[in-house]
Amino acid sequence: MSNKGIAILSLTKQGVETAVKIKNVLEKKELNCTIFAPRKYAQEEITPLDKELREFIGEIFDKVYAIVAVMATGIIVRIMAPYLKSKISDPAIVGVDDFGRFVISLLSGHYGGANELTRLIAYEIGAIPVITTASDIMGKKSVEELARYLHCDIKNPESLVAVNSAIVNEEKLVMVLTGNIKAPMGKIWDFEIKMTERSEQAIGIVNDFDAGIIITKEKIPQNELKKPATILKPRKITIGIGARKDVSENEVIEALNFALMQAKIPLERVDCLATIDIKKDSLSIINATKRLGLQLELVSTNTIRSFKHPDLSPDSRLVEQKIGVGGVCERAALITAGEKARLILKKTKIKGVTIAIAEGG
Repeated sequence: MSNKGIAILSLTKQGVETAVKIKNVLEKKELNCTIFAPRKYAQEEITPLDKELREFIGEIFDKVYAIVAVMATGIIVRIMAPYLKSKISDPAIVGVDDFGRFVISLLSGHYGGANELTRLIAYEIGAIPVITTASDIMGKKSVEELARYLHCDIKNPESLVAVNSAIVNEEKLVMVLTGNIKAPMGKIWDFEIKMTERSEQAIGIVNDFDAGIIITKEKIPQNELKKPATILKPRKITIGIGARKDVSENEVIEALNFALMQAKIPLERVDCLATIDIKKDSLSIINATKRLGLQLELVSTNTIRSFKHPDLSPDSRLVEQKIGVGGVCERAALITAGEKARLILKKTKIKGVTIAIAEGG
């Protein structure tokens, strides 16, 4: 899930009690949450809501990952309606009744993550999840969910209805990877995987199926597509790493696999490993990188030292005393991820190995 934060809104005394339960369970999952409620219900962990709800929703709509509205769904639906733009950019909206009996995915269920958040909240507070998207009801995955899983941006959202319809109706589906783009091979959900060098070939492949997905960094001439196809652009995924001198190659690989599992990222989507230049002779990191078929990028000590980013964890005094910088893995990951980089896994320590994962635009 995104690290932009979750706003939990409530208007009643009972709703505030439910909101506090939700905040507690989400924070255990390391999700950043803030409860907003009328001042008369304010407690130590609640931020007073001192303006009209409609005005407040307008202020936060583009600034949060999700809004959890503990109130009647009619209220939140009417209030948020003027602010809706696109299923690609709108935050996840989840409704919860005051007593916490039902959790309802209202908006941005797939790409925005509302369905996932709904299931999480419902499971943790003992409520009934209400999810109405057709693919979920039939036990299938949508294009938006696949884009999230593979960390891709959707370039032509107008295609989603047709391609998702093909998924639900169990039509013949293909996913085409162009150039050097990698993904888990065989089948991903209901999609047959094909690889090609050029976008022109990708179009020909899709036209031989009922519908498809093209993952590419190139521009696709969509007018040549005869079948419904969603075009995905992969984001850059980088892993920053640091390791003690006594750590083995196998321990590095085990740590990397654990981190990828935690972040729910397939190894095939990783673009590179990155570390500080003083680790250039670390055989455990070098050999692990080779075994995994990845590239290793070295970032200069000066670049690491001067790098600033809002996602960074506090500096480590121990690391600074040893190598002269406050931290390595988060900085290396963010620097190599490039433009619009953000951390999707903050610094994680695993048996002498520190790992962070970033994605760039």
